[in-house]
Amino acid sequence: MNSFVTIGQCAITLIDTLNERIGRGVSWLTLAIVLVTVAVVIFRYCFNLGSIAAQESISYMHALIFMLGAAYTLKHNDHVRVDIFHHRFSKTTQGWVDFLGTLLLLMPVCLFIIISSWNYVSDSWEIQESSRNSGGLPGVYLLKSTIIIMAGLLFLQGISLAIKSLFSALGITPNTES
Repeated sequence: MNSFVTIGQCAITLIDTLNERIGRGVSWLTLAIVLVTVAVVIFRYCFNLGSIAAQESISYMHALIFMLGAAYTLKHNDHVRVDIFHHRFSKTTQGWVDFLGTLLLLMPVCLFIIISSWNYVSDSWEIQESSRNSGGLPGVYLLKSTIIIMAGLLFLQGISLAIKSLFSALGITPNTES
């Protein structure tokens, strides 16, 4: 049992650290969005200059925040949740509900997203898809790749959540200090 707990703790630490760093890194894009948006508006209305690439970069950054920040949000339990009964359950029951929900809902949905989007993303890579707009940004295929990355990061965070939930359901309190 001790090796299970130790391996579980290591997995939790690795996955949580990965998603924490990605989430914190991506959060800086919110500042970049504001700055680019202000610049686009100033250049358009003060200097009568426009940039499709700058406008598209706002959409790219917005997509990256949501796609790469989803696992970070799950890690911090900040996703929208309908909590009618869950908060009334004991910690053990909450652990089992979260464990089974992760195992039976989150992880299969992540796998479905990866499988169903694989051809969509690979087709985009095959043609090195870029913006349809003249003067737009190249690398649409890179942006589309974040669909698979998002599902992969959510799946990994699901592993961490499942282990934490199982520990809670079994009454195991791992040493999470490190």
